[in-house]
Amino acid sequence: MELRHLRYFLTVAEERQFTRAAARLHIQQPPLSQQIQELERELGFALFTRLPRGVELTSAGAAFVVDARAVLDTLDQGVVNARRVANGQLGSVRIALTSSAAFHPLATAAIRRFRATHPDIAIDLNEINAADIIERMVNGRVDAGILRKPIETPAELRFDLLHEERMVLVLPVGHALLPAKGKGVRPGKQPRVPLKALAGESFIFVRRPGAPGMYADFIRACEAAGFKPEVVSEVPRMLSAINLVAAGGGITLVPASMQRYQQETVVYCAVAGDEAFSAPLHLVTRRDAANPAALRFAQAVLAFVSPGAKGAEPAEPFQRLD
Repeated sequence: MELRHLRYFLTVAEERQFTRAAARLHIQQPPLSQQIQELERELGFALFTRLPRGVELTSAGAAFVVDARAVLDTLDQGVVNARRVANGQLGSVRIALTSSAAFHPLATAAIRRFRATHPDIAIDLNEINAADIIERMVNGRVDAGILRKPIETPAELRFDLLHEERMVLVLPVGHALLPAKGKGVRPGKQPRVPLKALAGESFIFVRRPGAPGMYADFIRACEAAGFKPEVVSEVPRMLSAINLVAAGGGITLVPASMQRYQQETVVYCAVAGDEAFSAPLHLVTRRDAANPAALRFAQAVLAFVSPGAKGAEPAEPFQRLD
């Protein structure tokens, strides 16, 4: 039995006449009659009672109509679903973010917008470090990543700059480098600490295998200023670093978007000459992405970034999904 047999059968059942059914199917009437007879022989029972001016369904034929129509409806819906998958309108996408990227409002807002505009795409969201994101993307276990400043840029991955923000110094409340309360800082202004004043301080960094590119500019600037930062702790996430600062374990640097965390126990400061200390936000995708939903996600994130913003334009165009 072939699908065309079911389509022929249903058309005859609807028209109740071979001539009209043949015209609707754009075939001749004799071949249509032969196809129906062939189907009846295969099934082992009559589908129609032949009348002088047409046909009517037998009881078995009427029962077969229901299932035949269900088969074709399922097939048609399967074609629609497959087309939507091919166009990136249906499916799933595996997204990974670093903890500091997840803290940035742009990343969360872009994902939230994508959920709203693509409700039929399931999102598998995970928070892991930058090194693991790169490894999993190279191995095909993650479709898209949002991270800060990678030190590795494998050729099979593309990195699109979404946003650039400065790094800020995190000191515990009452630290000696902070001005006395009410002195030296105007209301609403952030304290500024000279870079050279940080010599001899104990630093807490995110483990550099996990966030290898985040502190490179800062370390180079310190070395140019005549000292090397003393790293006393390495932690898996920036939130852990801020908590350690609050507990008196040292000082750290984080992207400016993290300043809303632990404001009662730490003070966020600018480093004088901090133009060199940046915390870019990147979208990472595979150049040979085979998942249309991942391609749709990448397009949506880049479109979410203001066209006039620095880094808004992708380095090279994505394949369009219309």
